[in-house]
Amino acid sequence: MTTLDLDFVRSHFSAFNEPSLAGWSFFENAGGSYACNQVIDRLTNYYRKTKLQPFHPFPASEQAGREMDAAINNLAAYLNVDEDEIDLGPSTSQNTYVLAQAFLSIMQAGDEVIVTNQDHEANSGAWRRLTDRGIIVREWRVDPETGYLDIAKLDKLLNDKTRLVTFPHCSNIMAHVNPVAEISAKAHAVGAKVVVDGVSYAGHGFPDVDALGADVYLFSLYKTYGPHQGLMVVRKDTREALGSQGHFFNEGLVHKRLVPAGPDHAQVAASSGVTEYFDAVHAHHFGPQADASKRGPDIHDLFQAHEQVLMAPLLEYIRSRNDVRLLGPENPEERAPTISMITNRDGRSVAEDLSKHGIMAAGGHFYSHRLFQGLNLDPEAGALRVSFVHYTSPADIQKLLKAMDAVL
Repeated sequence: MTTLDLDFVRSHFSAFNEPSLAGWSFFENAGGSYACNQVIDRLTNYYRKTKLQPFHPFPASEQAGREMDAAINNLAAYLNVDEDEIDLGPSTSQNTYVLAQAFLSIMQAGDEVIVTNQDHEANSGAWRRLTDRGIIVREWRVDPETGYLDIAKLDKLLNDKTRLVTFPHCSNIMAHVNPVAEISAKAHAVGAKVVVDGVSYAGHGFPDVDALGADVYLFSLYKTYGPHQGLMVVRKDTREALGSQGHFFNEGLVHKRLVPAGPDHAQVAASSGVTEYFDAVHAHHFGPQADASKRGPDIHDLFQAHEQVLMAPLLEYIRSRNDVRLLGPENPEERAPTISMITNRDGRSVAEDLSKHGIMAAGGHFYSHRLFQGLNLDPEAGALRVSFVHYTSPADIQKLLKAMDAVL
């Protein structure tokens, strides 16, 4: 298996040469990753040359439009979907809210929606509010001991009134990877649509959305080395069925139906930087490959293999202590590298102490308030969370372990 060239990867992130960040190890990537240089350069270039309304008939405006179109095309190729199935909006939270309003056009009072208590509130609250419109919301609850979602429990909730099943690809606390394709198949068997929150997964390698079988897949580009935009894949048959949320005269424009506020032109254009970075990593490790749908799986596996190696000593360290409870799987192959721990004090205070040792981590409930309640844990005390991605180094992990020894 090809091994990740960490020096090459880090050369694409100016954060690792930033004097103010020297001496710090970044372990809050689940809240937002560093941006790659390609994104920073594209954003800067857009503001300098084309910060105006795109798609008008003069050169600067035409160039702005081409850059925006290219970004959507490039992202679609890596996700193995069509470009007219991609929307970019201000955030995943906002995209989910708009999506929930759009789904009302294909639902009526008495229809059922299944949500989980494993989700970030962004992919839970918007759907739960549909009870105000007569929609019945059923909760697929985690096992209170493990925090996992049991497929057998979903089977008992599904019925001929189920119109939608929504759940995370992996939790931002438990980090256990849910079997999306299996869940999608079960929901489709009763005629329900599937919405998947991929925010905590996509930063560790873009998924093949087509293979997952989800009708909607959402994640945040600022957690995948890009600008602060939410990406939403809505498959064609679902998109055509949903009510437009934009201006009435734009109903025929596919990218305006579900982005009522209009796009942030500069950040949409800068999103191409993410795929340019992936292209550079792929060329360096694997050589030429014209098809982005094939480059995507290579990048996905390369990133995850490196992350699993990094996880192993940290998970072993946690197992060795009797004063720390790990949330989520002990096996690196079953989880994302978002490691949440319960200690003998609140998560934020532990994170504050770690910062004195050059560790950037965080503590809290991370908008998964319902999950902590489902685990019989105090959401206000929360957890200590250390999260990393492929640009994290073995030296960072060793520094974290020493800091945890000192703090715990």
